[in-house]
Amino acid sequence: MKAFETALTQQLGCRYPVIQTAMGWVSSPDLVVATSEAGGFGFLAGAVMTPQEVDAGIQEIKSRTDKLFGVNFHMFQPGAKEIVENILSHSDRVRAISYGRGPDGATVQRFKDAGVLCIPTVGAVRHAVKAVRQGADMVVIQGGEGGGHTGAVPTTLLLPQVLDAVEVPVIAAGGFRDGRGLAAALAFGAAGIAMGTRFLLTQESPVPLQTKERYLAASVDEIPVSRQVDGMPQRMVMNRVLADLDGASKAGLLLRGIRNGLAFKKMTNASLMTMLKSAWNMAKKTDMTMGQVMMSGSAPVLIQKAMVQGHPDEGVLPSGQVAGLIEDIPTVAELIDGIVREAEQRIASLCGGKEGQGHAD
Repeated sequence: MKAFETALTQQLGCRYPVIQTAMGWVSSPDLVVATSEAGGFGFLAGAVMTPQEVDAGIQEIKSRTDKLFGVNFHMFQPGAKEIVENILSHSDRVRAISYGRGPDGATVQRFKDAGVLCIPTVGAVRHAVKAVRQGADMVVIQGGEGGGHTGAVPTTLLLPQVLDAVEVPVIAAGGFRDGRGLAAALAFGAAGIAMGTRFLLTQESPVPLQTKERYLAASVDEIPVSRQVDGMPQRMVMNRVLADLDGASKAGLLLRGIRNGLAFKKMTNASLMTMLKSAWNMAKKTDMTMGQVMMSGSAPVLIQKAMVQGHPDEGVLPSGQVAGLIEDIPTVAELIDGIVREAEQRIASLCGGKEGQGHAD
């Protein structure tokens, strides 16, 4: 259908303008392969991986699909320079990178010269403008409904602002789960949608079933934004751990962050000097304070408790508010097919065709 031929599909080489975002410990090779085979565009969550894990993940995806895909990373993680080289060495199939705390202009240019598209995720107009100035080929804008680190402006207000402010394709994220959302985003002028939580709740997602069931049980008003994990606004499903964090003192949060940061160091086998250097670079090159960076040591350990170990009441659950509207766990192919069919119905009804009211996901 012509409506689904957008700058996103043309430049990323996928059938449908639907991106599966890079969620730490969720966006695995299984999920990326399933998304790409179903006609969407998947990102591997390299930002929580070692360089060796990123390379192995890319190799596995390449061995299982002939489709193009993307890799996510940020420049303040241990081994970032090696990850850049890994991605560049696979530029025959890695079509795009995604990032928040992004590479500098020179590194962006290296990716562009290799034919790898640079697609940062931003939550404010000024960040979108800055990213494009530094060479971004597209931008994903995440409204405040989105999961994990998020801004305060809802998607319906942020999207038109960014569309008016930049000349590159804009992809909408935050609050999307079905064909109605895709049709609406295209009507706004977006090149497509990006979804995280909706893909988390699929059969190919590696998240343990008991954790997925906790997401399904959440209502929209049980997914608030808190600054208590790392000092930055982050949207998560309310549970016992988040309630405890919300009641903790700043000193207690800092101590917890240091303790969990040391636990994460042990898990990743990174040296203390490497961890401290990454923390210092993050504080120096972002608007985070050193205290916030130290607090952020809690996030990886707490997220893994829920997402990897399957203990949703012992960790934190990054989530978009859209989880409160999701009721099933389809395969990725079923999800994307349902989104496309429903979007076709909505667009046809707007164009004077037969009105379709089916809800496909």
